[in-house]
Amino acid sequence: MADTEDANQEILDNITGLVGEERELRERSTRKLGLDNAERARLRSVEIQLDQCWDLLRQRRAKSEFGEDPGKARVRPASEVENYKS
Repeated sequence: MADTEDANQEILDNITGLVGEERELRERSTRKLGLDNAERARLRSVEIQLDQCWDLLRQRRAKSEFGEDPGKARVRPASEVENYKS
């Protein structure tokens, strides 16, 4: 159980770091009226990584809830997590 909690916390810590970077890039875009190509690409990459992290965390929690091994959850490809419907 502790390993599961540690792994989930690691994912949450990663999410926290990515959210901070995303906020910084968005603030920078409004302060200087836009981002350069590299910054736009990085922002898109961060957005995708965030979606993948949240998806992985949801998978792990669902597996735990239903008595499955959360360690079997895997990061899904960006093409999959980016096309989820709300």
